[in-house]
Amino acid sequence: MSISVRAPSPARSQSSQSAQTLADRDVQDLEKGDLRNQLKAEEQGSADNDATDEDDVEDADQAPAGKEAVTKVEEDPFHVTPKGRMHLHPHTWSVPYRWFLTGFAGLLVLNATFASSAPSGLIPSIIEHYNVSEEVGVLLIAIFVAGYCVGPLLWGPLSERYGRRLIFLFVWPFYTGFQVGCALSPNIGSLIVFRFLGGCFAAAPLTNSGGIIADLWGPDRRGDAMAIFALMPFAGPALAPICSGFMQVTGTSFRWIFWVLTIFAGACGIGIIFLLPETYLPVLMAAEAKRLRKETGDDRYHADLDNKQESGVKAVLQRTVLKPFIMFFQEPMLAVITLYMSLVYGVVYLLFEAIPIVFSRTHHLNAGLSGCVFLALLSGGAAGVLGYLFYWNPKYMKIHHALGGKMVPPEERLKPLLISAPALAVAFFWFGWTGQYESVSIWAPIMAVFVLGFCVLYVFLTGFNYLIDCYLWNAASALSINTVIRSTFGAGFPLFATQMYNTLGTGGASSLLGGLATLFIPVPFILIKYGKRIRALSKNAVVMD
Repeated sequence: MSISVRAPSPARSQSSQSAQTLADRDVQDLEKGDLRNQLKAEEQGSADNDATDEDDVEDADQAPAGKEAVTKVEEDPFHVTPKGRMHLHPHTWSVPYRWFLTGFAGLLVLNATFASSAPSGLIPSIIEHYNVSEEVGVLLIAIFVAGYCVGPLLWGPLSERYGRRLIFLFVWPFYTGFQVGCALSPNIGSLIVFRFLGGCFAAAPLTNSGGIIADLWGPDRRGDAMAIFALMPFAGPALAPICSGFMQVTGTSFRWIFWVLTIFAGACGIGIIFLLPETYLPVLMAAEAKRLRKETGDDRYHADLDNKQESGVKAVLQRTVLKPFIMFFQEPMLAVITLYMSLVYGVVYLLFEAIPIVFSRTHHLNAGLSGCVFLALLSGGAAGVLGYLFYWNPKYMKIHHALGGKMVPPEERLKPLLISAPALAVAFFWFGWTGQYESVSIWAPIMAVFVLGFCVLYVFLTGFNYLIDCYLWNAASALSINTVIRSTFGAGFPLFATQMYNTLGTGGASSLLGGLATLFIPVPFILIKYGKRIRALSKNAVVMD
C-alpha cells in the first residue's frame, strides 16, 4: 500500500492555482520544502541516537515520494527545511522531554476544563448572594463553555501561522486576569461577562494542546500521548464539582473558587513562560531562516511560512477564522465525528445537573458527597486510558510495524468505538432507570456513571486521534471547529437539563439521551468500512491508495 497526499498537478496554470483549496496550498508548501528528504536525513543522522524514539524519527515525514503523488521542485540552497537540521525537528527531541511537554500540554487543558465547571457546586450561594434565578446561576457554567465557541476560531488557525507558544503567551495573561475579575465581580452581570471572556481565552489549550501533541509525536506513539490529552476534557469538569461542593458544605465564600482558579492559572502561566518551547515545525524553520539572514546578512534565506504571507483581509480570513468552517462543510468525516463528540460533550456538562438530581434528591447526599460521584466518571475515563495503553495502542503499533513504518489507515483509530458506542447507549438507560428509584442501591447508578466515563474517554480519544491522522497539517483547524461545535452543545445542554429531568423523570430523560446515542452507533462501523472511499474524495485529508 502506498501513501499519497492530494497535491496540485504541475500542469496547472497560474490562474487555476489561485483556486486551490486551503489544504492543497498547505500541502504544496510542505512539498516545496522537500520534507520527503526528512526521512533520509533521519535514517542517516539520527537512527543511532539513543535519546530519541526511532519510530517517531521514521515518521517525521508521512508522505513518501511517488511519481504520481508529488511535484518535484529543484532544490533551493537558500530554502530552509529540516534537511540537515533534524535536531530542530520535535520528533528528534528526547523521549522523556517530549513526555514532559505532553504532560504539561494536558495540564493546560485540565486548567481550562476545571475552570468551566468550577462554580457548579457553589451555584446556590451565588444565587442567594446576587438574588437571581436558578437559570441565571446555571448560566455561569454555560456562558464559560460558550466562550469555547469563539476562542478556537482564532487560536487554532493562528497557531498554524505564528506557532503554539506565541498564542499561549498572548492568551494566558488575559485568561488569568478574567479569573481575578470573576472573584471581584460586584454584580451578576459583570460575573457573567468575565466568565464568557475567560472561556474565550481558555479555549486556546483545547485546540493548541492537541496541535502540540501532533507536533511532538509520530503516529506510532501519538496514541499514547493522545490518551492523556483525551482524559483532560472531562477530568477537569469531573474534579471541579468536588472542590466547589465541599466549599458549599463548609460555608466558604463562592469568591474563593475564582481565587483558586487565579492561582492555578497563574502557576500554569509561569510554566508556559519557562517550560513550553515552540513545537510547530514550520515556525521553527522560519525562525532558523531568520537567524541565518541575521547572521549572514543574506536575505535570500527563507522558509515555507515566509512564502505564505498573503496580503489582503480576505486571504487572511480564509487562512485563519474561515478555514475551520470551510473544512467542516467540505469534510463529512469531520462533520460526523464532531457531531458525535458534541453529543457526548454536552452530556458531560448535562451531568452537572443530572447527578445532583439523582444523588441529592433521590439518595439525599449533600453537595460535597454528591460531587464525589464525579470521581466515578473520572475513574471510568482512567480505566479507558489504561485499556488503550495496554491493549488498543499496542495493536495499532503492530499494524504500523507490519506496514514497514508506512502510515496506518486512520480508520484503525476507530476500532475502540465498535465496543464503546453501543456501551454508551446502554449506560444512559442503566443510569436513568437505576437512579430513578431510591429502593435501588446507590451503587447501581454510580457504576453506570463509571461506564459513561469509560465510553466518553473512548469517544474523545478515538475522535481526536482520527481527526489528527486524517488531517495532519490541518489538525489544529480541524480540532478548532470540533471544539467550537461541541462547546455549543456543552453550553446548551445544562440550560435545559433540570427542566428535562423534572418533566420526563430520571428514567425518561436518560432514555432520551440513550436514544440519541443509539443513533450514532453505526458511525464507526460505516467509517471503518467506507472511510477510505470518503477520504479519496476529500480536499483536506490524507489519501490512502
